Amino acid sequence: MTGQPNPEVTGDSAHDNRRQVMYWRLLARLFDPEEHAALESASLAVVEDIGLPAALLDPQASVDSVVQRHPGLAAEFEGLMVPATDTGEAARTDDAAEAAGTEGTEGTDDTDDTDDDRDRAAEVRRAALVSKVLLNVFHSPPGAVSAGQLSRWQSDAGWLERALGCKPGELRGGRAGGTGVSPTGTGGGGRTPDLSRLIPEIGPELGSIEAGLVKRMRLREVLADPHLAGQLTPSMSLIEQLLRDKDNLSGVALANAKALIRRFVDEVAEVLRTQVEKSTVGALDRSVPPKRVFRNLDLDRTIWKNLTNWSPEEERLYVDRLFYRHTARRTTPQRLIVVVDQSGSMVDSMVNCTILASIFAGLPKVDVHLIAYDTQALDLTPWVHDPFETLLRTNLGGGTDGTVAMALAQPKIAEPRNTVVVWISDFYEWQTEPLFESMAAIHRSGAKFIPVGSVTSSGRASVNPWFRERFKDQGTPVLSGHIRKLVHELKTFLT
Repeated sequence: MTGQPNPEVTGDSAHDNRRQVMYWRLLARLFDPEEHAALESASLAVVEDIGLPAALLDPQASVDSVVQRHPGLAAEFEGLMVPATDTGEAARTDDAAEAAGTEGTEGTDDTDDTDDDRDRAAEVRRAALVSKVLLNVFHSPPGAVSAGQLSRWQSDAGWLERALGCKPGELRGGRAGGTGVSPTGTGGGGRTPDLSRLIPEIGPELGSIEAGLVKRMRLREVLADPHLAGQLTPSMSLIEQLLRDKDNLSGVALANAKALIRRFVDEVAEVLRTQVEKSTVGALDRSVPPKRVFRNLDLDRTIWKNLTNWSPEEERLYVDRLFYRHTARRTTPQRLIVVVDQSGSMVDSMVNCTILASIFAGLPKVDVHLIAYDTQALDLTPWVHDPFETLLRTNLGGGTDGTVAMALAQPKIAEPRNTVVVWISDFYEWQTEPLFESMAAIHRSGAKFIPVGSVTSSGRASVNPWFRERFKDQGTPVLSGHIRKLVHELKTFLT
């Protein structure tokens, strides 16, 4: 078709082409570290034309450094990749257009065209920002990794988590809810993203990349240098390496390793405590008469029970009897027995459960016992109030034999009706039948038995299908593995 080109089609195509340039460059850099001159020059022209800094194209520049030089971009990275409602999307489009220097055009006839053009321009801007954060996170440096490089990657990963509407460290499982333990959106107007629908494997993949970077560090050399050790940011991957290598450390290196573990434990504990609500433990004991003091007076019940004494003439209620609230609680302590697999695949669970057990141990009238096992079992109950000391006594790795842990757990069940046994493992055992029969016996005794696939912030859990089916048939299905579910189950039983 000949004739003058349609300006609207040309404009739309220009925006689409710019966005495609940004994404093609992203894919090219992810799969090939070498620069492609045509894509690089085209991308530079795009970011300069839409008013973004050229530093967005520099793989060596962290998102932190870009935001420090251009503070206005921080708000744009927050919630950048969160699916938005129509209202939220419109508001964010306006913000992006304003940041790019695009102003609306007054006039009824041109309003729709102008809005569409601004939307497309905002998509180009978003493509440039998304490309930056994805490239920095998923294009990890080759060879040996320095403490500075690890710290920079962790910071960039935090910006990706912010872009997805989560808190830094949350998707990686580094902080049980870092997190926040619950994936409550911090960006994009506080929206909560459906991560299972958005990118199902993003959390585990980030954790895998981080673990790979930690393994490529000369960790012992870094720990021996206080300056380099000070650059490290505690994460689940780093804590795993420290716990595995702690017996080979000494002097300054060991002191720095302990400081990092302590710092990580404190951060996770602070988050977990927000989930374990403060409440009085134990059911009301109605066999104990209520104390007849004013603070226990049940005013509503007193009025209700004395309504027959109402005098319409005098408009006065005569009270024959006062009613008081029961406040006495049953004094029988609830016993919580936590059994956790400390084999190599359960490191995240070991750290989280150790901290969680210490928090429940601090509640009144809760008797907490902690057992860790691989091919041998270790009773960690004497140190359950101090998760730091508990973790230092663990020996991560090895095989799995739950029968040795069962031998320690069964004698602790003195009063089944007041006992809950939480068993955290992937249940890939070599003595399957004897172990399951012992677990079934605990369930039949009246104790509450809770099998958990893992206890992570991401909720990812791999469980032996043989055990999963039998637990389901028994009426004690395996929890999904998210720490929030375990906290809820325990609070329901203990309160």
